Amino acid sequence: MLRHVLPLLLSAAVVAAADPPPREKKVRDDKLKVEADGFWIYNDLPKAMAEAKKSGKPLIVALRCIPCEECVKLDDDLVDKDETIRPLLEKFVRVRVVSTNGLDLSIFQYDTDQSFAVFFLNADGAIYGRFGTRSHRTNWVGDVSLDGLATAMTGALELHAAYPKNKDQLAGKRGPAPRHPVPEKFPSLAKYKPELDYKGNVVQSCIHCHQIGDALREEYRKNKEPLPEDVLFPYPHPKSQGLILDPKKRATVKEVTKGSTAEKAGLKAGDELRMLGGQPILSIADVQWVLHNLPAAGGNVAAEVVRGGKATTLTLALPDGWRQADDLSWRASSWGLRRMTTGGILLDAIDGDRPAGVPKTGMALRATHVGEYGAHAAAKNAGFRKDDVIVSFDGKSDLTRETDVFAHAMRAKKPGDKVAVTVVRAGKTLELTLPMQE
Repeated sequence: MLRHVLPLLLSAAVVAAADPPPREKKVRDDKLKVEADGFWIYNDLPKAMAEAKKSGKPLIVALRCIPCEECVKLDDDLVDKDETIRPLLEKFVRVRVVSTNGLDLSIFQYDTDQSFAVFFLNADGAIYGRFGTRSHRTNWVGDVSLDGLATAMTGALELHAAYPKNKDQLAGKRGPAPRHPVPEKFPSLAKYKPELDYKGNVVQSCIHCHQIGDALREEYRKNKEPLPEDVLFPYPHPKSQGLILDPKKRATVKEVTKGSTAEKAGLKAGDELRMLGGQPILSIADVQWVLHNLPAAGGNVAAEVVRGGKATTLTLALPDGWRQADDLSWRASSWGLRRMTTGGILLDAIDGDRPAGVPKTGMALRATHVGEYGAHAAAKNAGFRKDDVIVSFDGKSDLTRETDVFAHAMRAKKPGDKVAVTVVRAGKTLELTLPMQE
C-alpha cells in the first residue's frame, strides 16, 4: 500500500498517487476492451432490448461484478468469445451488465450472492432460463462451466424457437413483484444513482449484486419484521436436497446422496431433468429458481426426467423446514448476518478431536476470526476472542453449524437483545453476553 512506500521513495509515491486504483483500472479497462471489440453491448439493456425486437433474436444478459475475482476465468472466456460457444453467442443479442444500478428487479430476480449470472430472455421480457451458480467463496468448478453454459444456451434457443406457444410454461420463470423496483430504492442503497459514475470513482458508484440481498435483510431487520425463509435461505442449492447435478451438462444428475430427499424421490445418476415444478430446466440455476419459490413448509414438486431415452415423472417430496439444510456461510451476504447475530465472529465447526473442556457431542464452533472495527467489533468488545469455542448459544447446544446460529438468532432475536453464550477458552468454560444488532 502507498503508506508503506512513502518512507522509502516520495517521488515514486507521487507517481503512484496519480494512477487509478487497481479495481478502478480493472473496471475502466474492461469497458474499453468490450466496447472496442463490439461483440457485446456494454451495460445498456434498453439498447439490447431494442436490438432484440428488431432482429427477432433472443437476448443473453451476462451480469458480472468486475472487481470480484470469483468466476473470473469463466467470464473472461465468455467475453473473449471462446470457440466452444462463439457460434451460439452469435445467435443472441449479447449484453454485458457490470452493475445493478437501475436494474429492473421485476425481471432480474436471481441469487445475488453470485458474481456471475446469466439470463436468457425474449425481447418482450419473457425469461427462458438462468445460468450461474456458486456454493463456495472461491471455488466455482463444481457448479458452472463453459460446456454447461453452451448446453443452457442451446436449450434457450430451443425455447425461443417455440415461443410464444410455450409462453404458459415460462410464466413461472418471472417472480412476484419485488419489494422495490430497482436496487437504489432500498433505504440502505438510496445514496446510489441509477447509472455508474464514469466521470468520478466508478467502483464506488457501483451497486454490487450482494448488496441487494444485504439491503433486503437490513430493511426487514430495521422494521422489526419477521425474516421470511426465502430471504434467510435464498436460492437453495440442489445438493442440499441430495441432488448433485453435472456442471458440464444440461441439468443432468451426476450423483444422488444416500438417504436424501432426491434419493427418496427416485432420482438416479444420468437422469436428465427436463421440467421441475412445471418449468423447463436449462441449468442448476433454473433448479434453484424453482426451489427458491417453494414454501418453507415443503410439499410435493413434480420432476420430469429422461432416463435411458424414456420420459418419466417423479415426485420430490420436500419436508417441513427443508430450506434449513442449505449452507449460508459461503455467501458474501453472510458477513451482514455475522454483524447482526455473532457480532463479527466467523465460526467454523471443529472437525476431528475436540479441545480440552469441549463436550464430545453437540455444538462446537470455533471463532476463527473476530472483527475489530465498527459493528463487527461487537463480539470483541463483549469479551470474545479468536479460538474461543462456542458450545452454547442462547441456551441451545444443538446449533452445530454457523448457519444454524444465523437462523436461530434471526428468527428468535431482535436488535438490542442480549444472548447468553458459553465458550471454552484454553480448557476453561466462560459465560459471555453477545448483543444482537441491526
